[in-house]
Amino acid sequence: MEGLLIHAVLRELEKELPAQNLGLAFPEEGTAALLLKGKTGRIFNLVLRYRPPTPSLALEGGTLLGDPKTPFQRQLQARVKGPLVEARQLKLDRVAFFRFAGEKGFVDAPPSVLVLEATGRNANLLLLDEEGRILGVDRVITREVNRYRELKPGLPYTPPPPYRKLDPRTLTEADLGILLGKPLKEAARHVDGIGKALLLELSRRAGLTPETPLDEEGLKRVFQALRSLVEDPSWRAELSEELRRRFAEEEKEALRKPLLEALEREKRTLLARLSDYQRALERLEEAEDLRQKADLLLARLKEVPKGAERAVLEGFDGSPVEIPLNPGLTPQENAKKLYQRARRLEELAERALDLIPKTEARVRALEEEMARVREASLEELLQLSQKPRKREPKLGLRYTSPSGFPVLVGRNAKENDLLTRLAHSEDLWFHAQGVPGSHVILKAEGKNPPLEDLLFAARLAAYHSKARGERQVAVDYTRKKHVWRPRKAPPGQVLYTQAKTLFVEGTLPPEAPEE
Repeated sequence: MEGLLIHAVLRELEKELPAQNLGLAFPEEGTAALLLKGKTGRIFNLVLRYRPPTPSLALEGGTLLGDPKTPFQRQLQARVKGPLVEARQLKLDRVAFFRFAGEKGFVDAPPSVLVLEATGRNANLLLLDEEGRILGVDRVITREVNRYRELKPGLPYTPPPPYRKLDPRTLTEADLGILLGKPLKEAARHVDGIGKALLLELSRRAGLTPETPLDEEGLKRVFQALRSLVEDPSWRAELSEELRRRFAEEEKEALRKPLLEALEREKRTLLARLSDYQRALERLEEAEDLRQKADLLLARLKEVPKGAERAVLEGFDGSPVEIPLNPGLTPQENAKKLYQRARRLEELAERALDLIPKTEARVRALEEEMARVREASLEELLQLSQKPRKREPKLGLRYTSPSGFPVLVGRNAKENDLLTRLAHSEDLWFHAQGVPGSHVILKAEGKNPPLEDLLFAARLAAYHSKARGERQVAVDYTRKKHVWRPRKAPPGQVLYTQAKTLFVEGTLPPEAPEE
């Protein structure tokens, strides 16, 4: 949700403050609704949707119901008491504060503050005391996840990093001079509270497109549009025919560009393969030369010096032939190596002969597809852009450690092999010592997780092994960069160094329900 939209909601809410708190409802796991009676007598719901990726803040009518569904929601129901006396925003950031006065009773409820962070994929909802200390939070954030701040009970609340942008409520026309000569879409980088959706609305009101370079006249129109957007950020539907046409052209170009880039990448790949295939055909003569040298070695065995790096022998046509040798091999073994190299070159040439016409046909098809994309209508481009992608199968069992790190567990030898090969070099790798079992990857990526996370991953490794159920299981762990699969070893079989050992129960951690 964008900052100016939050500003508009809070401005409407301020007219009703202080508002009587009639209770909370929880329609969904990530939604809290406060039923309020404003000072004008209006009864409405303040609805906080606080789960990523689409948090929002709204004033809604009607009746919203629902009991608490999480421990945090139960805490909200018990602690958020008394009238709502203040609603404010941190600049025009996507952070809103709601202060409740508390209430007297058999057990007094002290004042409290709700903080909605409507920050997209980092959205959250927090409950603070009067001093700004965190009482509860929907999603705990640790230092391992966010270096800038921690969000967990007992710590003082730290808001997200501030933006240094122009405030559209107070900026002047001269302040917009930084946009002179730049496309209108740059306004989202310099003006606070403006995101993608409001940028389009700003474009409509200014009669411009996001790609339009701004001159002096354009800056004046943008300034007036910004003023109206501050007063009323709701969307409009009316567009001039010319502006509608320009928007359609820009949308077509925005859709066409990634499609053409993807086709061009695929074409470059195919052309590189064609080049490799042509080189394979050209090396057929080299294969014949290698075979002749191997034949000559076997025919002149007694003339080959022992331990030599090369031999000069009389060829079958009487001319001298120089043959490079591996001094650690016998003449017969050197001949065998030459035959193998020759056969490999012949196999590559045979494969190239089969693949060249197929690859050339694919290149022609790609060029035809690129021509169609260049001439496609908006509707056709939309259909091409919305082709369903193949969903990749879920790899391994997935858990979350107490501090929030992802933990992956292989379910068979193939998954063990893939999980370990695809892991980051600085991830932590776990395996029960001396018994068959799963490879477990703690996605640390160079960080040093606390002991509770290490024990969590170790217990998963013990549980998903032949030692399941034992009271004390030795589990080795090391960085993934110290784990390797020996040559010709079957999938899932590895060697490792620099390991440490933890002793844990071979049972599933209680905070990790089996999937």
